[in-house]
Amino acid sequence: MATASLTRRVRFAAAHRYHRPEWSEAENRRVFGACNNPPGHGHNYVLELTVRGVIDPATGFAAELEALDALLEREVVRVLDHQHINFAVPAFAEGGLVPTGENLLAYLWPRLAAGLPPGVTLQRLRLHEDETLYVDYFGGAEPGAA
Repeated sequence: MATASLTRRVRFAAAHRYHRPEWSEAENRRVFGACNNPPGHGHNYVLELTVRGVIDPATGFAAELEALDALLEREVVRVLDHQHINFAVPAFAEGGLVPTGENLLAYLWPRLAAGLPPGVTLQRLRLHEDETLYVDYFGGAEPGAA
């Protein structure tokens, strides 16, 4: 059976702050720099979802775009777009995960993988914070898991 990988992009704008409440202000500033500013700062993110599936002989699709779009809308856009991540997502609240690109992808992975159509598997998530920085994630334990 022929398989193919397919990548779909979605955009969202969100703010975040890197901060560990158990650290001193000086340590937070040293480690996180300007990303520790109290109000936070924002990005126009681009998330790439790459999936793999068997090419359907009738449609020619490895995955239906409508299904991927609905999943991205539900799990990414509705949750993160025009939000302050530290306040909108309990996992990133004060004392929780620092909302880095790495942690965001590890958080999103199981949610996106679970929502894929049968026979389609998640291969990679790539999150662009801006035109100079992106993170690739290939699965694994959710952050904070033992």
